Amino acid sequence: MFRSLQMKLVLILVMLVISVMAVVGIFLLNSIAARDTQDFLEQMNEVFTPEFILTLERTAASGSAFDVRDVLSAYSAQMGIDKNRMFFVLDGRSGEYLAGSDSQWGASLRLSANMITALSGEVGQTGHRLSDSLDIALPLCSESGEVLFVAGVIDNKTEMNTLTWNILSMLIRAIFFALVVAVLLSFLLSKTITNPVEKLKTQASSIASGDLSQRAEVSSTDELGELCETFNEMADTLEHTLREVGEERNKLDTLFRHMADGVVAFDGNGKLIHVNPAARDMLGKDITPDMSYADVFPNTAFDQDDLRGNGHFMELDYAAGTKILKMFLAPLTAQDEHQGVMVVLHDITAQQKLEESRKEFVANVSHELRTPLTNIKGYTETLIDGGEMLDEETRRSFLDVVYNESDRMTRIVKDLLTLSRLDNQRMEMSMERVDLIPVVKAAVQSMMLEAENQSIALSASLPDSLPLINGDKERLHQVVLNIISNAVKYNRADGSVAVSAGSEGIHIFVRVQDTGLGIPEEDMPRIFERFYRVDKARSRKRGGTGLGLAIAKEIVEAHGGQIQFDSVYGQGSTVTLRFPVLDLSGTEEQDGQNN
Repeated sequence: MFRSLQMKLVLILVMLVISVMAVVGIFLLNSIAARDTQDFLEQMNEVFTPEFILTLERTAASGSAFDVRDVLSAYSAQMGIDKNRMFFVLDGRSGEYLAGSDSQWGASLRLSANMITALSGEVGQTGHRLSDSLDIALPLCSESGEVLFVAGVIDNKTEMNTLTWNILSMLIRAIFFALVVAVLLSFLLSKTITNPVEKLKTQASSIASGDLSQRAEVSSTDELGELCETFNEMADTLEHTLREVGEERNKLDTLFRHMADGVVAFDGNGKLIHVNPAARDMLGKDITPDMSYADVFPNTAFDQDDLRGNGHFMELDYAAGTKILKMFLAPLTAQDEHQGVMVVLHDITAQQKLEESRKEFVANVSHELRTPLTNIKGYTETLIDGGEMLDEETRRSFLDVVYNESDRMTRIVKDLLTLSRLDNQRMEMSMERVDLIPVVKAAVQSMMLEAENQSIALSASLPDSLPLINGDKERLHQVVLNIISNAVKYNRADGSVAVSAGSEGIHIFVRVQDTGLGIPEEDMPRIFERFYRVDKARSRKRGGTGLGLAIAKEIVEAHGGQIQFDSVYGQGSTVTLRFPVLDLSGTEEQDGQNN
């Protein structure tokens, strides 16, 4: 009931009236009580003058309490003695009532604070507004200072209380009348405020439902008028903004409809919200609005938490019939909240075919490397034809060139053939349970002499045991040896190479860390490309073919592992090999079935 603005305004005004009337009533009643008390004390002070008090004390010293009563009776009119006010005479020691203007009232008289004060020899004339009576008490002392009697006047405040109740009843009637008037006026006043607000509410609901033509009527220049003007400005801005949003959406729809790449968008629950014609053509199937991510891209599930944590996008390969698509998944966010995912499809079928052609070309051209063979042939013919004319040192240098060229050609052809077999999955691997610790130790031992010759400190920190993996021991030794060899060859003088191994969850790792010159950041993306060398002259000088890391990557991935290359230019590089741990329980079960 009190949630409406009108009722709140009525309630506020009613509470204000009640509060004001209550404060006024309390103030008025307190003022009357204080005035009556003050009048009583002033009247008594006019009667009990020093001369009159001296007369009372002489009478008390020479007579009895009744003599004192007679003296007080002579001033009854001045003291205002009536049925509600009496004078009294008390015993100066016990405070017992002895005489007064009303014996019946005096018989039930109780000692007040003023009377007790008078019994102690001082005048008691303190008036309290909240007390049930008003009184004044004077001690009548002998010449020695002994209190003989206590004389005074007491008023039971009947007239004062009657006046107070009369005023209180008038206040109650006034409050009731004020409340009736306040309720009527508050309803009228609140209507002038709530009616424009109700109209604004109705118009705002119409705008929320899509009717942007609604405008508020400005009927005043006060705050409500300003509110109506602001509402109209907001409606104009909203209409303009929605029109721009609609235009931009139409532009985006046109762009998505005619762009070459496919675009598919899903909400936070994985339901389809947008797909363009290019995506339908690439996927080669009918995509309906009720489909989900799993329906559009089966067998390509991904963790949305990983996508949000990535912060940019994820890449996945997807085969749609004969087409090979590259999927770029990016999170859709609004105000830092995950709203879904957008998938951009790029057809890389032609690129894949080109890559296959390039790989095949490399395999073929490895058999047709004629230039180095021509050099070998030329030096050999020179040695044959003019061998007797050459001195021993020259012949030796020619033979060294022939040997080095042939050795280099052998390594290149061997590496190219290895890559060719790996690319075409024709390399036979003898898969078995492998303990990597002996493999790593053997590779370290093989490079120890080379490291000493180049003043490189080669060290290995290996655990006593590691979980087994499934792999080809010879190929794994080739990979580890290649990585350590690169770390030694391309290190700085007096550098170091540290080899370590360990386990990480369901994977084991081999890490080779060197203190070489490192790889520039711009070269990092191409480090695993075939024939790519950061420093070509230095690589050839040290016998490098530019195929080592490419071969290592192919072999590691053939084992279901990963190779990671981290480098800081000028500080060194770290190569980490990771392999999945062999599931011994599953292997043993299979072995049992075979037996």
